[in-house]
Amino acid sequence: MEIRMPKLDVSMTDGTFLGWLVPDGQAVSEGEPLYTVGTDKVETEIPAPSQGVLRHGAVEVDGEYPVGTTLGVLEPEH
Repeated sequence: MEIRMPKLDVSMTDGTFLGWLVPDGQAVSEGEPLYTVGTDKVETEIPAPSQGVLRHGAVEVDGEYPVGTTLGVLEPEH
């Protein structure tokens, strides 16, 4: 499952990726905070949409990314 830059409000077209809250390769539970996104108004922790193993994508901390950009992947646990 791809982890994407979320659309936090109707006018949001891009956001700032502020960093991962979970190390690469760590198993996470649904609802566990994964990463933080910043807009011009607020910083928001984004939860895991399901359980799995987090794999970080090639995104830079403090980088601006359009809504829908793939930031990482949740792989099934084996």
